[in-house]
Parts: sequence; C-alpha cells; structure tokens
Amino acid sequence: QPQLVESGGGLVQAGGALRLSCAVRISMHSLNHMGWYRQAPGQERELVAIIRSGGGTNYADSVKGRFTVSVDYAKNRIDLQMSSLRPEDTAVYYCNVDQLVEGHNNEYWGQGTQVTVPS
Repeated sequence: QPQLVESGGGLVQAGGALRLSCAVRISMHSLNHMGWYRQAPGQERELVAIIRSGGGTNYADSVKGRFTVSVDYAKNRIDLQMSSLRPEDTAVYYCNVDQLVEGHNNEYWGQGTQVTVPS
C-alpha cells in the first residue's frame, strides 16, 4: 500500500490554476520535511517546493510567487496550490516526505501526477 497518494493533476491552459494534493498514510508528526518535486520529459527530477515541520518553506526560483505549499495535519495532507501556470510547468509532479523514526530517516515518494499546460 503506497504511503503517499497524489491527486489533482490534469490539463490546464496557460495562466490557469491547479491544486495538487498528497494524501499521507503515515504519521505526519514524524515527518521532518514534506514537499513536491517534478520531472519533465528528458529532464532530471527537480525540487518545486518544500515545507519543514517547523513551517519554513523553500521554493524553486521558477515557481516563487506562483506556487504555495501547505500542510493540513488534521487531514494528513500536503497541498501544492499552483497559479499562473506556464507551459514550462508541464511535468509529472511527485509528493515527497522525509520521516525520522528512532534516529533513522525514511524517505517516501508518491507515484506522481501529470500536469500539462499546453503552449
């Protein structure tokens, strides 16, 4: 059973918005950081946004001011609100978490969700 399940991807016109959600099936309170990565065809996977357990965030320069990452501990969910989408945002988006358990780090990935912004 996957620990992370993404949803919300799809096709959206340039300038539009989408919200991706990641359902987390492990204890949220054991997580060091949570975030989103993306991988476009022929390119390496890259960090999009990350949020730490203390609330601090980091964003890729290309998405600053357009994307917002957030965590809902009550719903065990990590969201990525994307606006002003561009064709270059087209990629498979992956949810990622780092869990600390008894001094050991475990990293989990979701299966990915496709976002397509036609040019």
